[in-house]
Amino acid sequence: MRAMLWVVGVVAGVLILLGLLLEAVRWLVIIGVVAAVVFVVLAYLRGRRALRSERSGRR
Repeated sequence: MRAMLWVVGVVAGVLILLGLLLEAVRWLVIIGVVAAVVFVVLAYLRGRRALRSERSGRR
């Protein structure tokens, strides 16, 4: 009986840790997507600024 309680306890602990890990992975994916969008927007804006300053330098 004691061994069965240990097994149930260990399985419950593993399931809880697995759930926390999957939740953390989900949040990391969301944060990564947001960071990628911010990176693309900033790269686009800096590219436009570089083109604009290049055009004004030729005049």
